[in-house]
Amino acid sequence: MTANPSAAALTATIDLDALAHNIGVLRETSGTGVIAVVKADAYGHGAVPVARAALAAGAEELGVAHVTEALALRHAGIDAHITSWLHTPSTDFAAAVAADIDIAVSSPRQLAAVVDAAREAGITATATVKVDTGLNRSGVAVDEWDSMAVALAKAHAEESIMLRAIMTHLVRGDEPDHPLNSQQADSLDAAAADLARLGAPPQIMHLANSPAALVRPDLSRDLVRPGIALYGRTPLPGRGDFGLIPVMTLTGEISLVKRVARGQGVSYSHTWVAPQDTVVAVVPAGYADGVPRTLSGRFEVLVNGRRFPAVGRVCMDQFVIDLGPDGGGVAEGDLAELFGRGHAGGSTAADWADATDTIDYEILSAIRGRTVRRYVGGEA
Repeated sequence: MTANPSAAALTATIDLDALAHNIGVLRETSGTGVIAVVKADAYGHGAVPVARAALAAGAEELGVAHVTEALALRHAGIDAHITSWLHTPSTDFAAAVAADIDIAVSSPRQLAAVVDAAREAGITATATVKVDTGLNRSGVAVDEWDSMAVALAKAHAEESIMLRAIMTHLVRGDEPDHPLNSQQADSLDAAAADLARLGAPPQIMHLANSPAALVRPDLSRDLVRPGIALYGRTPLPGRGDFGLIPVMTLTGEISLVKRVARGQGVSYSHTWVAPQDTVVAVVPAGYADGVPRTLSGRFEVLVNGRRFPAVGRVCMDQFVIDLGPDGGGVAEGDLAELFGRGHAGGSTAADWADATDTIDYEILSAIRGRTVRRYVGGEA
């Protein structure tokens, strides 16, 4: 995905002022500092510009999944604290250590690899330990914790690593009142106490995701680690939007307007047949760009303040909207808003998610391909 907005058929407008506003909301609701999660290319918003804007807006640190993501931020000149927490045996820990990436380790094998890289470089690696407190995904397993804690303390004492932080992931973060959230916090506290007894007390603790950062300040600890809320999407739609402002608006330029006679089919397999003489328009965006094929015939777009239904199959490169018999006043070159803030009857990423039985995280992070990003606000 490019960031040059000239002559774009499909544009994702990224409002960096909205991002800054959302960071302010999260700092206020959580009562503590923010680790801005910019993994997966900042949920499809562009990791480097978003990271810079987040830091300028007061985020204390950055978080990513892969070391390659962290290194890309370093190569872009971002020198803020970055934690990376998902690794494989082939992860380049040597490069991460050299770039002063905070490496969150999830097993004794990962810790050993980081220690080896630090010794080889002759420097102390910055490390976090990620504890599995019930998600049973990445994180130190319960049956490995005792030996892992001893190994962490030994590496810390030898100055192979500087054990900076301890973290975990919530299982039921989107159910903030579920007792498991508090149980996981208690487990993390206990793990931190184990390390303190061994002489390696973590300086920082974090477990709160977007929902917890918004409504569970008791889980904030030293920092919160929000993702989707940074981008203006509520993680708890049943509780409102919390004043968050959606950061991305997706628009496409109408490429073609044409008449279709009653009884004529549109797009592959003619899953939609015109019930009357009508006018249709082609929007040059498809599943290669992040418009789900499963959304076919199940969404509307906004053109010149009016909603028009998508009809027929979403294709790899394009979909079709029905403008009605009078053409709706739509002309080639007009902009169709695919989703945005929901103003004036427009759709949101959450509407797409609801229509396709998924979550808006997936919708946003899937915007790709020929989509061009246009940054507004902030230092854009």
